[in-house]
Amino acid sequence: MLVNVCIAKLHRATVTGADLNYVGSITIDEGLLEELGLVPGQLVQITNVSNAVLWRTYILAGKKGNGDVILNGPPARLFQKGDKVVVLGEAWVTAEEAKKMGGPTVVFVDDKNQITEVKKSWRPE
Repeated sequence: MLVNVCIAKLHRATVTGADLNYVGSITIDEGLLEELGLVPGQLVQITNVSNAVLWRTYILAGKKGNGDVILNGPPARLFQKGDKVVVLGEAWVTAEEAKKMGGPTVVFVDDKNQITEVKKSWRPE
């Protein structure tokens, strides 16, 4: 049996742009993706802390180090520059693999989406 699990969480990132005329997706700084262990094309769930909207789309890699978190296409109507978001990376794994994970990697960022802390195999206390 496969289960869908959260493998990574980008906690309270700041939306740096919203491009309604783009085909779709979320652009995330490549450095953040590396730290999260996520890859371009992978599905993610994005929750807008500012208005409680939830969206699901795929990742595009942005330029490393510039802090990009850009919502492209339809979600640009629901996510605006300056909004705080939580991005959850998903994966399908076996139940045994899920038990060994110990929880998602959590990346904390400042208001410019620069990494302030990383917790691997993080568990809520």
